[in-house]
Amino acid sequence: MTVITDFKLFLKINGAWILLIGMFFYGIGTGILAPMNAVYMRDGIGLSKIEIVSIFSISLLLNMVTTMVVGIISDKIKRKKRLPIFACIVCMAGLLIYMNASTYVVTLIGMVFAVAPSGLIMGQYFAMARNHFMTLSPDIYEMAQIWLRATFSVGFFTGLLVGANLYIIGEFNSVLWGNFLGYAALFVVLIIYKEYEAQSSLSSVKGEPFSLVMLFALLLLACADALRGLYLPLVVIQLFKAPQIMSYLWSVQAVFELAFMTVAGYWANKFGSKPVIMIGSIGALITYLLYSVQPPIWVFFLVQPLYSFFVSVLYGVAMGYVQRMFHTRIGFGSSLYVFLSQTASLIGYFLPFFIPGYQPRIFIIPSGLVFASIILMVGLVFIHRVKAKKDSDSVGITG
Repeated sequence: MTVITDFKLFLKINGAWILLIGMFFYGIGTGILAPMNAVYMRDGIGLSKIEIVSIFSISLLLNMVTTMVVGIISDKIKRKKRLPIFACIVCMAGLLIYMNASTYVVTLIGMVFAVAPSGLIMGQYFAMARNHFMTLSPDIYEMAQIWLRATFSVGFFTGLLVGANLYIIGEFNSVLWGNFLGYAALFVVLIIYKEYEAQSSLSSVKGEPFSLVMLFALLLLACADALRGLYLPLVVIQLFKAPQIMSYLWSVQAVFELAFMTVAGYWANKFGSKPVIMIGSIGALITYLLYSVQPPIWVFFLVQPLYSFFVSVLYGVAMGYVQRMFHTRIGFGSSLYVFLSQTASLIGYFLPFFIPGYQPRIFIIPSGLVFASIILMVGLVFIHRVKAKKDSDSVGITG
């Protein structure tokens, strides 16, 4: 079977295991703190809602700026490993400040240092990995990247479980140290990792034509996913009065995500990225519409695999698609994809101020975003086909 053969080949790539371990540790560290961060600011430090949102927003804005600035200059740097290593050090220093914060200003300083370089880590890590896989195994480098991204998801959901148990053991202090150790473990892995520079011969790998429309369509999809991540826990808790249900839903997503990323990756190689992205988007649209009608709890679980496929496409296939738009500038392409995700999250932070309550009808908004994205992608495909037909007819006439 091709999948099993390719996966065995992937695991035999020199250095693949160290990349997987590093991404797994980074996912764990991120997952440990993610659901506890706002709660810690509110209950552990005593900040107001406006103060919390402003800290998240300022930190994320600086993260976005850092990600893109480094992405622009990183392709001129032969050894990219130094960038995520430096970012890990800054993040750990920020966490030490954050742990001891008792005021808004100190919390903001800690979060800025802890969060602002994190996008640099993800973007440059995948830039290094792409160079690595293209150099050592160019036949499966696309799938290798998808499996690496799936490893982050597995680590993230593992981190959610670890964080919940750390909170039981030592409350917020244990959670923050767990996040710190996640960055420390990634730092050690990066020190050990042997980086491979991109070979000039690989710059001829076929890329995707640049499309601002497709980038905007992907941004809409990412916004929809960010809104779901923000509101679904609140809606589920309000409907069913059982916070643990979200842990079960996320666990279902983790089970399906690794397999679906693999399937979506092979489909994209066979049929092209855009058709697979559109199919995944239709699955997301169905999910959001079902959420919006206040369904029984079993429906939330029933549609979770469908949404897991969309997430697999959005964070696997779409990432490779954006990277191929800038296949001769791998660092910039990787950072741009992270930037799109960050922009989507920033929009998600502000929308709670414009939408009252946490009713299921909230999901009409991501439904509209996904529908608009699908219309853009379908329109783009139609325009390309019309243009191709005209060019073909023109060649026929002149011939």
